[in-house]
Amino acid sequence: MKNIFAILLLLVVLTSCKSTAGKDSNTASSGISTEEDLQYYFKATGNEPFWGIKIGRDQIVFTSLIPGKESITFSHTEPIKAMDANVKMYKLSNEKTTATVSIQQLECQDSMSGAIFPYSVKAEIKNNSELDTQKLSGCGKYYTDYRLHDIWVLEELNGYKVFATDFQKEMPRIEINSAENRFMGYGGCNSITGQIFYEKDLLRFSKVVSTLMACPQGNKEGEFLKALQSSTTYSLENNQLILSNPSSRLIVFKKVD
Repeated sequence: MKNIFAILLLLVVLTSCKSTAGKDSNTASSGISTEEDLQYYFKATGNEPFWGIKIGRDQIVFTSLIPGKESITFSHTEPIKAMDANVKMYKLSNEKTTATVSIQQLECQDSMSGAIFPYSVKAEIKNNSELDTQKLSGCGKYYTDYRLHDIWVLEELNGYKVFATDFQKEMPRIEINSAENRFMGYGGCNSITGQIFYEKDLLRFSKVVSTLMACPQGNKEGEFLKALQSSTTYSLENNQLILSNPSSRLIVFKKVD
């Protein structure tokens, strides 16, 4: 009897471990950006009927279970942007199909999985030989550039090279988690945390919180944090992360392993 109980207990433990491992694996893979996310920076899906769209720098791909509209590729076009809200409209066409896709920054819940997405998407699509337009709705998200996912140490601030003497102990640094759109680090005097907001050609550092240690006179932490929160665009080159806004280049970070 004891042997039977021991065997049953072992089976329960093994089953539990297998289930947990599978869950962790799925969770990790769902939040990590890939090479494809550099090509297709926005993705959306909808249900009843099932459909999806991928927006990339070179092309926009629509897929569905709708007869005659299983896979349609459009050349990329720049969206029309609303003046008073974060809404973008893509007007798409090729030799066979015409479509309009609207993306609004509005919380959206998938009707089947219950997952919450930050953008609501509506699409109207029709074959040019048809009279009726198919109207669709769904949810989507932007995929943050996975190359940002690293530790970055400050090299240049507002056009000038910085030195350790400009700060209290060590150079400011940030560690970006691109899968969760957040960052943490050291501002030159205090520890800092915050969130990042990412869309195509847009990167903002927001909701920055720091510890409240008094900084000595001459410490440039305040200047660094102001520049960080003023940046709107970025570029990556030669292991450097360069943050800018329409007025100037604000910050240059160096990637560290």
